[in-house]
Amino acid sequence: MNKISTMLGALCLSVSAFGFTTGASAKTFVYVSNAEDGDIDGFVMNKANGVLTSLGKTKAGKLVMPMAVSPNKQFLYAAVRSQPFTVVTYAIDPASGVLTQKATAPLPDSMAYLSTDKTGRFLFSASYGGNKIAVNPINASGLVESEAIQVIPTGENAHCIRPDRSNKFVYATNLGSSQILQFRFDAKTGALTPNEPPLIKSRPDNGPRHIVFSPDGKYLYVIHELSGNIAQFSIDKAKGTLTEIGYTGSVPPDSGLLPGLAREAMPATATSGANTKPADGDEKPRIWAADLQITPNGKFLYASERTGSKIALLSIAPATGKPTYVTNYPTETQPRGIRIDPTGKYLVASGEKSDRVSVYKINQADGRLTPVGRYPVGKDANWVEIVDLP
Repeated sequence: MNKISTMLGALCLSVSAFGFTTGASAKTFVYVSNAEDGDIDGFVMNKANGVLTSLGKTKAGKLVMPMAVSPNKQFLYAAVRSQPFTVVTYAIDPASGVLTQKATAPLPDSMAYLSTDKTGRFLFSASYGGNKIAVNPINASGLVESEAIQVIPTGENAHCIRPDRSNKFVYATNLGSSQILQFRFDAKTGALTPNEPPLIKSRPDNGPRHIVFSPDGKYLYVIHELSGNIAQFSIDKAKGTLTEIGYTGSVPPDSGLLPGLAREAMPATATSGANTKPADGDEKPRIWAADLQITPNGKFLYASERTGSKIALLSIAPATGKPTYVTNYPTETQPRGIRIDPTGKYLVASGEKSDRVSVYKINQADGRLTPVGRYPVGKDANWVEIVDLP
């Protein structure tokens, strides 16, 4: 080794010793699926101020909507809800955030929700129009390449499916049947088996939609599409069964909105997911709640409502987990998807009838939102995922 090489080597060791590296710095990436355009917008988020910088667009397929991130943060899964129904696996470049398609696999229907188990070996999906849930295997390389190993008929309008924090139990909502299904989950085989009891009913005319879990695993919260009410359930950690604690409104009485009606299923021939109508054709302004997110510290809930284009803030009591409505904020038109970054500092909201996404800074003391900026996206932006890499 010559003197120059020796000196360079010593310099690199010295730099490393002082905590500097020549590798990529920590990054936060934001992905937004655009159903009508059939692609996914990518952004890098500045962790210091929440500002987004575009990474460009990645082709997916018409009516690409729900997405999920692998537990190891190496892959993004996206469901295409036009025929043939598929899930696309993308590798996430850890340095640039660029998506590279690696695999496709069939889904048993038009799936409105995706999630993975905590091991990253199984992909769960739920079909609103098909009244079913499914489990697809994820291979050792992180790819979904095979068809579902289990397809389970449900009540009407399956809308969400998620495992609990222990990965021993799985819950799925049925909007039309006003119920939450309870399953035991075998993480070795991917098998779902009905718990005892197999379901818990929600209050009539509410329409359970999306669910989130408290960070301590004690509670499950459900946003109801037809009322905007957020239900709190306690979780029996040994049995995985739910017990209702109470309901809290996220849509204030002065909103001028009537109680909601169940929406028609989106056909596979649709050009957009933004225009579904109540099944009876009613055109009156009605509650149409969509997404629900919880901060990583468990202090705040945020709920989106599409008719009024608002995001509601609710505080959570530390001792009881009870939500309390605080206020709401105007946001992108018809906000279907919202997401909080893993640090709990920022919230990103997409609107099905907007050509922008909004970023908000979350006040760590009281949860209030302050706008950071708005950024261009494609048509019918509906789902947001955020990946934080060290």
